[in-house]
Amino acid sequence: MSTTDDNTKASDEAQRLIRFIRDEIPLARAMDLQLGRHDMDMLSLHAPLAPNVNDKGCAFGGSLVSLMTLSGWALVELALRRQQLDCDVFVAESGVRYLAPLWQDFRAEARLADEADWSSFFDTLAARGRARISVDCVIPGENGQPAATLAARFVAKRRDRTPPA
Repeated sequence: MSTTDDNTKASDEAQRLIRFIRDEIPLARAMDLQLGRHDMDMLSLHAPLAPNVNDKGCAFGGSLVSLMTLSGWALVELALRRQQLDCDVFVAESGVRYLAPLWQDFRAEARLADEADWSSFFDTLAARGRARISVDCVIPGENGQPAATLAARFVAKRRDRTPPA
């Protein structure tokens, strides 16, 4: 398969994942989240300001943290789907910082944390049936500086497809 075919397949899988998120998570649909750029190391989600505005007219903090959490979750979920691994993914812990208000449409970018790598994650998942991985997310602000950040740890647990006895 060519690189172009691989990129098309990866993009199709990412679009399917976003449709799944919008179909299964009512908040994501209400936020009107959209897929941005993505590759193995980064995934971005976009949201318009209008459905995510607070009483001051800027982006609602709950929408910011939700978009960052969903972008981190989607990064991990998409990596698992690319490996054809059937897992449940949970956010285990996270910490958020709100640094500046946003008065415009916004995006969240999720990347693996500096100390994290897919190889260790997939090796642990294969050996134990569950694995953790750290993800850093940022919402860029109007001046190029972060408007909000999120450091999170996600857990993937292989689904047990054995029918009950």
